[in-house]
Amino acid sequence: MLFFPELIQELEVLSRFDPGNHQQGIKIHGSADREVIEATRRLYHKGLISQVDGGYLTSLGLEVVDHLQATLTILSSACPAPAGHD
Repeated sequence: MLFFPELIQELEVLSRFDPGNHQQGIKIHGSADREVIEATRRLYHKGLISQVDGGYLTSLGLEVVDHLQATLTILSSACPAPAGHD
């Protein structure tokens, strides 16, 4: 799996949502960076958020953010490498 800049931008927008508060949305203003605006639009068209400029997570979006949070937690943990693996 390749991580294209567009995918990373979408993940960054999704990371702005609070996974612990499903009632809290986001608003991406027209003065935001073009990449952020475009990533937000793509997420809307993929059915992950409720508005083209942010809004709330859809049920699919909630699932994705939960998985994203779990992934970031695992990758951010400071676990030593198993013996014999450098």
